[in-house]
Amino acid sequence: MLVNNWRAVIKHAWSVRFMVLALFFIILEPIYNFVAATWVSRNIYIQLAMSAITGLLAVAAIIARIFVQQKVSGDLANGKPPEEG
Repeated sequence: MLVNNWRAVIKHAWSVRFMVLALFFIILEPIYNFVAATWVSRNIYIQLAMSAITGLLAVAAIIARIFVQQKVSGDLANGKPPEEG
């Protein structure tokens, strides 16, 4: 079941932004491995950095998910979610 303001969540939630960046690095890693195996020697530090960045972005997405974001959460004083606009 989707939340009432799912469009606002996709546009403004930092957790979604971090997950998109993590997905980018997940997709980029096998491409880099193919290019490195084909044309240049593999650099273990680049692979480690890409894996570390992916992991850190996933952790950042989890942390961002638990914080209140005014554009997404709305006014929590009245206990109502923001209206979809």
